[in-house]
Amino acid sequence: MDYHAPWWLPGGHAQTIWPALYAKRHQGPPPRFRRERWDTPDGDFVDVDFLAAPARPDQPLLVLFHGLEGNSQSQYVQALADQAGARGWAFAMPHFRGCSGELNLAPRAYHSGDFEEVGWMLARLKAAHKGPLLAAGVSLGGNALLRWAEEMGASAAATARAVCAVCSPVDLTASGHAIGRGFNRQVYTRMFLRSMLPKAMRKLAQHPGLFDGERLRAARDLYEFDNLFTAPLHGFRNTDDYWQRASAKPHLQQIRIPALLLNARNDPFVPAACLPTVREAGTWVTLWQPAQGGHVGFPQGRPPGHVFTMPRQVCDWLGQTL
Repeated sequence: MDYHAPWWLPGGHAQTIWPALYAKRHQGPPPRFRRERWDTPDGDFVDVDFLAAPARPDQPLLVLFHGLEGNSQSQYVQALADQAGARGWAFAMPHFRGCSGELNLAPRAYHSGDFEEVGWMLARLKAAHKGPLLAAGVSLGGNALLRWAEEMGASAAATARAVCAVCSPVDLTASGHAIGRGFNRQVYTRMFLRSMLPKAMRKLAQHPGLFDGERLRAARDLYEFDNLFTAPLHGFRNTDDYWQRASAKPHLQQIRIPALLLNARNDPFVPAACLPTVREAGTWVTLWQPAQGGHVGFPQGRPPGHVFTMPRQVCDWLGQTL
């Protein structure tokens, strides 16, 4: 990836926080979405936002899976939707359960290794679209997308031409411990828990006895939250079991469609030391590991800056597979 951070945003934290809050995310008017609600096989629902633009049945479709507590208003979603629209592509962003603004119904939520849910969403989108399908995932969504590609192997090609994971924690143990220390714990962990804890408590009111609410209210990091909520609700023994089994890094060599992994080496959430090597990635996987960019930041330009560079280069790479 050809990326150089602006001089006025030095370091991974600045390159993470400023773009999420202040940088320009679209080159014209904000993307407009239309929403569809899908019933899931287990009696729940998910909401899928489509770019509300005239679509040809044979045009490429870019499917984006969001990160932890993301939604269609996240800066990277807006930027990637804007880039897809500029290329004449269709765009869809399925919300993971409980992330579209309304609490889902089932006694489950979503997690970093949710490849079965990703597979169901991709299959439904592919069945409804005649053109080629490209898939990208950001952070948590990227890890889950890679897990889908790994589980599917060569059969993934029947659904998607290529996949891309942006700033994904492919080693969940390393990333989980990193976000629980120092500045990360004070800023990012608090930010995530401020959203996740109230949502979990509403889930407990919906399904009394689902977990120990008193212990969860006392959780102060993602390790504790995952131990009490994410892991048991999704079939894992505990946080360690979840982080180990859900991580995409150990299985990258099982991928059999073109895959791009983009990780800045100064990402506060994803330590450079845990990133996969070329040997670990396998022949189908392309690694982009620029020195800077932060976590889903990659800002450029004069203040307030913009976040167009990453979406443009990711879409360029995906477009080469069409």
